[in-house]
Amino acid sequence: MPFEERRLWVYLAVAVVVPAAYLVFILGEAQGTAVAEIAYQPPLLTAAVASVVTTIVLNAVVAALGHKDAHLRDQRDREIDQRGDRVGFVVMSALTAVPLSLTLLEHPHFWIANTIYLAYVLSAVVSSIVKLVAYRKGF
Repeated sequence: MPFEERRLWVYLAVAVVVPAAYLVFILGEAQGTAVAEIAYQPPLLTAAVASVVTTIVLNAVVAALGHKDAHLRDQRDREIDQRGDRVGFVVMSALTAVPLSLTLLEHPHFWIANTIYLAYVLSAVVSSIVKLVAYRKGF
């Protein structure tokens, strides 16, 4: 398995696990409380920072366990990365219409912030899946 593919698995796992933990926390807080009154900002910021830090640490571990030349990227790696990033950009761009609409309709900040986060998460997941499929099946 190429090093870039291993990095993608790490990124995908973090992109699923951390938001799932955030969702569980928010659903727990929503029990008996109006969602507009939930203090979502600290957990959302924590989830965002945890995603970045966890991805960096796990990728460092994967790199340390791999071959010394494993970090080298070839043309195929770059093309797969570009294709996945383009698809992720399209997903993020399309889903951005939801928080924009919520803002224009003056919905509570809770919904706006969380739909932006959801758009980011779905973009990361879809982008990773496209890249992993490209590694497994080719273009």
